[in-house]
Amino acid sequence: MMQFTKCAIYIIIVCFSITVNAQNKTEKKKDSTSIGRLFIEDGKNAVLSAKHAFLRPLSWDKKDFKTLGTVVVSTLALATVDDETSAYFTRQKPPKLFQEVGTRFGSPQVYFIANAGLYGYGLFTKNEKIRKTSVLIISSSFTTGVIQSLSKTVFGRARPGNGLKSNEFQFWSHKPSHHSFPSGHTVLSVTMAHSIAKQFENTWSKVGVYALGSIAPISRLFVGAHWLTDVGVGAVLSIVVVDSIDKFLFNSNAYDYPNKKKNNISWNISFTGNQIGLIGTF
Repeated sequence: MMQFTKCAIYIIIVCFSITVNAQNKTEKKKDSTSIGRLFIEDGKNAVLSAKHAFLRPLSWDKKDFKTLGTVVVSTLALATVDDETSAYFTRQKPPKLFQEVGTRFGSPQVYFIANAGLYGYGLFTKNEKIRKTSVLIISSSFTTGVIQSLSKTVFGRARPGNGLKSNEFQFWSHKPSHHSFPSGHTVLSVTMAHSIAKQFENTWSKVGVYALGSIAPISRLFVGAHWLTDVGVGAVLSIVVVDSIDKFLFNSNAYDYPNKKKNNISWNISFTGNQIGLIGTF
């Protein structure tokens, strides 16, 4: 019952926030299209979006490969301190509520219940902005989910604890103890947070959404379930996929983008000397 209540509260907050934003920023139009037709259109857009994300690497240019190289080099550099950072995080004692919220909100069950509730609300109220946001979340989470699930098996990276080190791998492993890279909780949480944050123009609204979305990734470090690079790569993967699909939906004119801004926030990876960071420019 407690878990169901948390899910319900989460869904209500998300729906309310996006609805208020849509009402304040755009003028609503009456949609005479049937709910069944809207559902079919949304399903088609979700499938096309996921297809675009999977095939996007085939059309990468020099800049894209340079970015990939930067991510790889940054990840390798950050991996050199994985053992130390993991030891530091697991020594901390964060509030139990923080841990509980992080575990629940990043779990697949709660994640998909929240998505279903959000999309159902947008569909039956014929709110295009919420439907668009849901399609973005669904197609992005499917894409990132497939990538992270495959990566966990392929790399077979050991999880922290049990005397295992961050550089221990069992490739093509199905063992839970060797399914660390990247973090699934991070992928789901950041995918939803980034998708929702894109719907706001106000900087502080974005910051609030990202703050909530960071709870699950950070909590995974405290409980010793993942290395720092697992969380970092999971976040980068989510941001890249969401941005790619959002741009695809924008260019396909599948939904109305009132402000006609392709990017409300630009992301850059900083890697200099002893500093590594992911910088978002509003």
